[in-house]
Amino acid sequence: MTRFHLARHGETLWHAEARYAGISDVALTPRGLGQAAALAGWVRRRREEGVRFDAVVSSTLSRAILTARPAAVELGLEPLADSRLVEVDFGRGEGMTRAEMEQVFPEDVAAFLARPASSPLPGGERGVDAVARARSALGELVAAFPGGTVLVVAHSTLTRILTASLIGADLESYREILPSLGNCHLTSFELDASGRAGLLGFNVPPSA
Repeated sequence: MTRFHLARHGETLWHAEARYAGISDVALTPRGLGQAAALAGWVRRRREEGVRFDAVVSSTLSRAILTARPAAVELGLEPLADSRLVEVDFGRGEGMTRAEMEQVFPEDVAAFLARPASSPLPGGERGVDAVARARSALGELVAAFPGGTVLVVAHSTLTRILTASLIGADLESYREILPSLGNCHLTSFELDASGRAGLLGFNVPPSA
């Protein structure tokens, strides 16, 4: 089994207005950079407890790369980036609030909220497809680091729907089962080469 600690990136400029930031490359706020430093502090404490990290991997979006970098420096590792770990693409919803979307394409928003794994926002990506690409990336990491520990920095929606997949939950219900994920909070699980997973923690702050 390979142990994964999957962290959401730090706060971005769109966070305060709750704008959908999927594949849009949105910058971190100063607070977000501070949260990245707190994640590095969490890594340092785990290392002092005897945990060996084998890799630090992020999505290719800058908010994830910048969040991962201080932790990688703390561990003396070269951070890796994988496009399969980017956030779900929200299509025409990128950069909009839900209220704004409901003004422009209300029926599509209703369909997405009812079945978010299979009914994407206009021009967007199906949740099930995002899960497939993310699980492919994790499978390669399991093969590369069997029995190891990997820190992954990714995104809120991807982490929540991926977690639902790992625990065998209904993907269409992931928004209700896992309603929120804090910036730089951690989701930890073990995963083997067959895809079997064991959830160890969800939405755990790096101060824990």
